Amino acid sequence: MIKRRAVVAGYFYPSNSKELLQELEEYMPVRPAINAYGAICPHAGYVYSGHVAGDVYSKLKPKDVFILIGPNHTGYGSNVSMMTEGEWEIPPGNIRINEKLAQKIIEKVPFVSDDIQAHIYEHSLEVQLPFIYKLNPQATIVPLTLKILSLKECLILAQGIASATEELELSNNTIIIASTDMSHYLPDDMARRVDSLAIEKIRKFDPEGLYNTVLENKISMCGFIPTVITLYATKFLGAKEVQLIQYATSAEVTRDYDKVVGYLGAIII
Repeated sequence: MIKRRAVVAGYFYPSNSKELLQELEEYMPVRPAINAYGAICPHAGYVYSGHVAGDVYSKLKPKDVFILIGPNHTGYGSNVSMMTEGEWEIPPGNIRINEKLAQKIIEKVPFVSDDIQAHIYEHSLEVQLPFIYKLNPQATIVPLTLKILSLKECLILAQGIASATEELELSNNTIIIASTDMSHYLPDDMARRVDSLAIEKIRKFDPEGLYNTVLENKISMCGFIPTVITLYATKFLGAKEVQLIQYATSAEVTRDYDKVVGYLGAIII
């Protein structure tokens, strides 16, 4: 079996299983669960954005399948890379890939590549896994890592994801996660201002508006493509609303207000 090793354990989150689970307890207090179609979560080190991601995951009703869509920071692999078999390792245990759903998406979207290279060193999906494991240790995943796509390609991929999920009768038991940080290395006030432009399109459940707003305003939102696809796909599956959960910047931890990274948490219902 193909096993994707944890590469940012000990850097982005604790490598010790007991320490990690204790930290997740703090980030994920018990709350009333929301039956969500999708979510938007940050992927920075937990010390910076773990409280935002935990705020989202603590509100999700546990489901059995998580489609993870994140940006390709490394440049390795193909434009749209999906692992279709094997499992991902994290300190508390391993999380299996949902092979049936992964293969069905590839059948429906010809430009999705069965590719492991893009995933080996990429952190944007790995940092979601401990939260998912805490929510449901038996959950399976479909990991997608993306480079830049046209709006039409985003729409096609979203349609394929939604169609594959419905065809396998998994739509009521699946959550789509868009992994993204917001603005990078701007002064705090500027980051909040430009991020608000993107967040407003997300709040209005407007994937096309988000795509155009990010490009027109040169917003350094690394996972805007995954977010656009997640908004489209959850719409196709019947979602009606985006609930904004929390926005923060790294300055709240570092006290460095000159160069910050923004973090958004949201749930799609």
